[in-house]
Amino acid sequence: MLSAASIKDHIKSGAVTWDGELRGDSLLLKLGSPIQPLVDPGAVVDLADQTSIDTLYGPQITDWSTYDLAPGQMVLAAASEPVSLGPDVTGLIGGLSHLARVGLAVHVTSPFVLPGWSGHLTLELVNECPATLRLHHGMPLARLVLQLRGGGHAAATHPFYGRPTDLQSRYADELGDPNKR
Repeated sequence: MLSAASIKDHIKSGAVTWDGELRGDSLLLKLGSPIQPLVDPGAVVDLADQTSIDTLYGPQITDWSTYDLAPGQMVLAAASEPVSLGPDVTGLIGGLSHLARVGLAVHVTSPFVLPGWSGHLTLELVNECPATLRLHHGMPLARLVLQLRGGGHAAATHPFYGRPTDLQSRYADELGDPNKR
């Protein structure tokens, strides 16, 4: 794990691009825009069919200051500041324990941010609390811990990196039908 001093050196050298705040030995991820609620499409969602996956998403909300997240509800949200990682830097997203203790999960998938990432990270916010939780634009949600990647080979790029307004899953577009591979 990179120390705060090492992170600052990586930012100064251009190996990491970050205009946000540091929190200890990590980048502090804050809630930005847009946010996009998931909705019940009223039918089974076929994960091998991108059109079916797309029915899960309600309209994006871009102009907001607070959002009330109901119990059991999930929204996708962009981190407020973009980040870029060079070919030898990888990151791990971790939620803030203060929020976990009130039932807010802020990143429910793989914590890994691969080398070469550039753009606004998408966070998956889920309310596991029995009460509605009020989210505030710009509130701290998570940390991005950085570490060096070994191996000496160039990092692979990803076709969905850095698309700031496309928060939705592209699972079927990327991986397709498992029976046809």
